[in-house]
Amino acid sequence: MMLDWSNIWSAAVNVLYLMLILGTAIVIVLDNRNPVKTIAWILVLTFLPVVGLLFYFFFGQNVRKERLISKRSYWQIARKPLRGYWRKPPGDLPKEYLTLVNLFRRMNRSMPFGGNRVEVYADGQSLLQEMLRAIYQAQHHIHLEYYIFENDAVGRLIRDALIDKARAGIRVRVLYDDVGCWRVPDSFFRCLREGGVEVYPFLKVYFPVLSNRMNYRNHRKILVVDGRVGFVGGMNLAERYMRGVSWGIWRDTACMIHGAATQGLQTVFLMDWCFVTREMISDAAYFPTQDAQGNTPIQIVSSKPVGRWRDIMQGFLWAICNAKRYVYIQTPYFLPTEQILTALQTAALSGVDVRIMLPWRADSRMVQMCSRSFLRDVMEAGVKVYFYHRGFLHSKLLVVDDFLSSIGSTNWDFRSLEHNFEVNAFMYEADTARQLRKLFESDLQYCTHLSSQRWARRSFWRKVEESVLRILAPLL
Repeated sequence: MMLDWSNIWSAAVNVLYLMLILGTAIVIVLDNRNPVKTIAWILVLTFLPVVGLLFYFFFGQNVRKERLISKRSYWQIARKPLRGYWRKPPGDLPKEYLTLVNLFRRMNRSMPFGGNRVEVYADGQSLLQEMLRAIYQAQHHIHLEYYIFENDAVGRLIRDALIDKARAGIRVRVLYDDVGCWRVPDSFFRCLREGGVEVYPFLKVYFPVLSNRMNYRNHRKILVVDGRVGFVGGMNLAERYMRGVSWGIWRDTACMIHGAATQGLQTVFLMDWCFVTREMISDAAYFPTQDAQGNTPIQIVSSKPVGRWRDIMQGFLWAICNAKRYVYIQTPYFLPTEQILTALQTAALSGVDVRIMLPWRADSRMVQMCSRSFLRDVMEAGVKVYFYHRGFLHSKLLVVDDFLSSIGSTNWDFRSLEHNFEVNAFMYEADTARQLRKLFESDLQYCTHLSSQRWARRSFWRKVEESVLRILAPLL
C-alpha cells in the first residue's frame, strides 16, 4: 500500500498553521491589552487565513515593554535644559493646571518652560516662509525631523536651503521617517549628504515584506534653529500642504516658538538622533540660556509606542475631564480609544460645550468611513460635530476653557495615540488659547453642523460599511 504523500504533506501544513495561529492567539491574550484590541486581532486571525497572520506580524506586535534609549542616556542629554526647570513650574500658572503640569513631568519628564512667544500659522505658505527665514538666519545649527520630506518643489526648496547653510559651516542634522518617505528617491537624500547635511531615516525598513517596523512610525514634525527658535505642528514638507488638494485647500495648524520651550523640542530631536545614530549630543551650545520672549508657559510632550504610558493621550484625557466650559477639537481622523470616547461623552453629558471638527472628505476613504462610525456615539451624548467643506482639514488642535491649548502632530486616532512617535506643545496662557478658539470659530463658516436626525437618514449600506470597518479601528 503506497502512502499518499500529498495528503500527508497537506495535513502537516494545516496542523502547523493551526499551531501557529493558536500560538499567536495565546501571545495576544498574554499581552494583557485592551480587550477590544485583543478580540479584534483574534477575529482577524480567525477569518483572514494567512493574511491575518501577516497583518499581525506587520502591525500587531506589542513593543511597549521595550526601551529605545536608556535612562542614563536620557539624563545625559536632558540635564542641561532641565536643570533650571525641574524644581518648580512657572509661577503664573493657575493652581488647577498644576496637576496637568505635574502629570507630564512625572510621566514624560516634560518640563514647563515659561517666557515663550508663540506665533500660530493656519496655512502652509506663511509657515514655509518663516521656516526658510529661520533656516537662513541660523548661526550654529539646524535640526529638522519630519514624517514626510517630499521630492517636490517644497521639499527641494527646503533641501537646497539646508545645503546652503551646511556649506556655510552650519551643522545641519535631518531625520525623516522611512515609511513616510518611501516614494522619495534615494538620490534626494544623497544630494543632502553630498551637500554636507547629516541625514538619517528613522526605523529603516530594509525588507518591507519581512519587517514589522512598518507599524511604528515617527510622525513628528520638528524644526529647531540654534536652540532658540522652534516649529511644531501638523504640516509636513510637501507641496500639497501649501497648494492644497483637488477638492480644496489644505487647512492645517502649526506654531513657531521663541523662547526656552525650544529646549523641549531640542531634547525630543536629540533623543531620536541618539536612538538612530548612537551619537549623544549634550553640549551647552545646543541649549542656550534665553531671556523671556513672551508670557506663554509651554510643555513639549512626546509620545511613543514603547514604555508604560500613553503620554499625549493621557494629557488629552485630563484636559477633557477637567474642562469647565468648552472643549474644541480639530482632527483629520477620529478613531478614538475607548478612554477618549468615554471622556468626550462624559464631558458633554455634564454640560461642557464639546465640539469636534472633521474634514467632510479625507485622504483615505477607509479611515474616513471608520471615523464616521463613531459620530453617533458622541452626538447622542451632546457632542457637536462639524464637517469642514472648504478642503482637507488636517489640523490637530485642542482648545479648552480659554486657557489650555495644544498644537502638534497627534491625530485623535488609535495610530497616533498608541503606535506613532508624536510631539505636541501644551500651552497654558489665555491670549494664545483665545487666538486658537477664534481660529476654530472662523473655520465654522466653512462647516456644516451635523444633526443626529440627518445622520440617522444615511443609507443602510453606508451604515453597514461604517460598522464593518469600525471592527478594524483598533488596528488602523
